[in-house]
Amino acid sequence: MAGTVEERVKLATIEAMKAREAERTTTLRMVSAALKNKAIEKRAKSAEPLTEAEEQQVLASMIKQRRDSIEQFTKGNRPELAAKEAAEIAMIEQFLPQAMSADALLALVEAVMAEITATNGQKPGAKEMGTVIKAVQARLAADGLRAEGRVVSEAVKSALA
Repeated sequence: MAGTVEERVKLATIEAMKAREAERTTTLRMVSAALKNKAIEKRAKSAEPLTEAEEQQVLASMIKQRRDSIEQFTKGNRPELAAKEAAEIAMIEQFLPQAMSADALLALVEAVMAEITATNGQKPGAKEMGTVIKAVQARLAADGLRAEGRVVSEAVKSALA
């Protein structure tokens, strides 16, 4: 699928409407609205359209909100609502690049730590965890890869241990 995330969401919404898939249509409309709101918010500052990274960030925040909701619904003994949120996450993730596997992320963390060690002359410790996380996230962004912040943090913590 070519085009921006917004264009792909519009096409998927039309397909869902034609197939009379109410849940999917509703979720895709929420995604479209979130992207439009971000574009309007950005237009207040500059006339440029959303970049792909900004679109992906909107979707990532929507996924994070739904993961938090799943946690709350599970605690509140509402499995049907948690399942609905999980289905929405699956639909939203279709428009994001594939998330990195744990092994690939760990290899990336090791490579970044090796660079930091070469630059500073000593291996980073627990106090430099924030620095390592920022460097890993910068590398992910530069390479166009995706990993949740929580997963990156856990990978860095295990690599530093």
